[in-house]
Amino acid sequence: MTTLTDIEFRPLVVPASIDAPDAADFVEMVRVRNVIYREISGHGDESMAPDELLPHYQPSDYEKRLAWIVVDGDAVIGRIGVDIPHEKGSKVVFWLIELLRETWGRGIGSAAHELVERVAREHGRTVLQSWAEHPAADGPRLSPPTGFGDIPEDHIARFFLRHGYTLEQVERASAFDLTGSFDGVERLLAEARAASADYRVVRWFAPTPPEYTDGYAWMKSRMSTDAPAAAMVFDEETWDAARIAEHDAKYTESGRTLQVTAAQHIESGALCAFNELVIAKDRTEASHQEDTLVLKEHRGHKLGTLVKCAGLLSWREVAPQSHRVLTYNAEENRPMLDINEAIGFAPIAYTGAWKKVLS
Repeated sequence: MTTLTDIEFRPLVVPASIDAPDAADFVEMVRVRNVIYREISGHGDESMAPDELLPHYQPSDYEKRLAWIVVDGDAVIGRIGVDIPHEKGSKVVFWLIELLRETWGRGIGSAAHELVERVAREHGRTVLQSWAEHPAADGPRLSPPTGFGDIPEDHIARFFLRHGYTLEQVERASAFDLTGSFDGVERLLAEARAASADYRVVRWFAPTPPEYTDGYAWMKSRMSTDAPAAAMVFDEETWDAARIAEHDAKYTESGRTLQVTAAQHIESGALCAFNELVIAKDRTEASHQEDTLVLKEHRGHKLGTLVKCAGLLSWREVAPQSHRVLTYNAEENRPMLDINEAIGFAPIAYTGAWKKVLS
């Protein structure tokens, strides 16, 4: 039987490009990542190409990203990641440990978690947070303190519980069928336009045009404070033109497409709601709906419906061969889930948000 003495946590080399001489470990990490996600979800819609993931690993002014590959002999069997935000006074780290299912039960995950905790302490962080998908299963279930949603007490949940974590929130993954009828989307968009006469829809593709940069930056900063977070801890983020430029480059550098659909208050010109849709350079792959937010002071005018529906309708021209859109929402975020369900998004998976506070 292979023992932990055969396991190496090798710091991940982040190459300058996928064609660089030192890119082999990164390319293999991405391959194994994609296999793991398919094992968990049963589909390949979370897969990414190495050159599309690479920009997310480049040095950033806003967080420190540390990563390792888990090596068993000559084979890469998983990865470890720790993200350390640079916000002043931050006590948080976000982490992941992902292993091929055939390697479970050997203590590799627990050894990797020791590394995660050590890195957190070395950086003065005391709040450890992570997310994991929990596929449908029979047996006991766990509910978060929010009272919204539950997950099976599966192998992954038992790992978190054993290491001192609490389940704080359940998130729902939903999918919208892009090959079906858009009649409902068009009807909802018409209703939203009627309820939002003081607003107009504006849309752009990354990189963000200068006239929208300040408004987009302010809305992105509110994602860290206004989205339902249960007892998970998020630092209030400051966004400006430089941060928007770095954010956009993570998509554009590899040929991915990021579309932002926003609501603009006509009288003031202020941007007050937005929705993001993303697709890989391969336009036949699944699309992803990323951040969506309506600023608190502009809620009550169907702006969430407005930007989501306008974005989806335009997306048929952007990515006509993409088969579906995936999106993620906290189970207690009923206003946004109500919109998604009315549009036609259907639940496909559930994720647990886990937190541990170090002594």
